[in-house]
Amino acid sequence: MKELVSKTRKLLVETARQLFAQKGIDNTTMNLIAVASGKGRRTLYTYFRSKTEIYQAVIESELSHLVHQLSDVMGQDLPPDEKLTTYIQVRFDVFRETILRNGTLKAEFFRDIRKVEAARKNIDRQELEFLRRIIDEGIKTGIFKPKPVLPTSWVIHSCLKGLEIPYLKGVFSDMGFDAGKLKEFIADMTKSCLGYERNMQSQL
Repeated sequence: MKELVSKTRKLLVETARQLFAQKGIDNTTMNLIAVASGKGRRTLYTYFRSKTEIYQAVIESELSHLVHQLSDVMGQDLPPDEKLTTYIQVRFDVFRETILRNGTLKAEFFRDIRKVEAARKNIDRQELEFLRRIIDEGIKTGIFKPKPVLPTSWVIHSCLKGLEIPYLKGVFSDMGFDAGKLKEFIADMTKSCLGYERNMQSQL
């Protein structure tokens, strides 16, 4: 029974995602989602009370891909400095792919960031735990200087989130950065804040 419920919910979320991407959120109704899914309004409203609720489920589902990719990074046998660099690079790559593959959902992402924030709370908690583990390991092995781990993780995570929209919009290209060089620069800046010493001039 649980497996059936899970499959039905996934179908509704994926149907909504496709419609949001094709038509935009404003032009997608609950009735349209119900018809396109082949499940009907009654089933749809059993799982989701409103379009906002199913939109949040779509965002959470899409960003769950990010967590899966970052989990793979966490499982790699790398020293903390290299793991942090890989983590940041994968994070920006997957985030960009996730947003851009959703067509007009990209515009909705820029327009209503509050809805996105509400939907990604669980994802944020998982990311904070990943960063905490990397930083803690780096401090214990002497690669990073001692810092209060939890607040440091929160600050770094907040900074990475703050760079998401500028990165997606490509605003750094005017500063002479391509996407690859920018990710390396951000990773080196982050490690520098953790007390990791490296000559960053090669990244400029």
